[in-house]
Amino acid sequence: MDKDALGRFGEDVAARHLQSLGWRIIARRWRSGHNDLDLVAFDGNEVVFVEVKARSGIGYGWPEEAVGPAKQRELRRASWVYLMKAGWTARPYRIDVIGVVILPDGRPPQLRHFRSAVGEE
Repeated sequence: MDKDALGRFGEDVAARHLQSLGWRIIARRWRSGHNDLDLVAFDGNEVVFVEVKARSGIGYGWPEEAVGPAKQRELRRASWVYLMKAGWTARPYRIDVIGVVILPDGRPPQLRHFRSAVGEE
C-alpha cells in the first residue's frame, strides 16, 4: 500500500471509530492554502479537529509520535483558519490525534485515540 492509500485507509478507520462514538463528521481532508485537516467532527457541540497518522507497523515507532511540535503548530493554525472561515471562533474546540497501525496478517487495524492531544501554545 503506498503512502497516500495508507493515509486514506487510516482516515477511513478513524472516521468509523468516531462515528461509532456518536460523533458527526463534518469534513474530511479539508484544505485551505497551506492549511490541511484530516477530519473535522462534532463531539456533542464541541468541534474536534482530528489528525490521523497511519503506519503499516511500529518499526519506526507509534504513528502518533510523528505529531511533533512543528506539526502541532500547523494543526493549531489550520484549526483556527477553519473556525474563522466557518464563523465559529466562539465555539469550544479541541485537537485530537488518532494513530492507526495496519497489521500485516489481516487482523483489524490497531487504533489509539488521544483526546486533546494538541494544547494551546
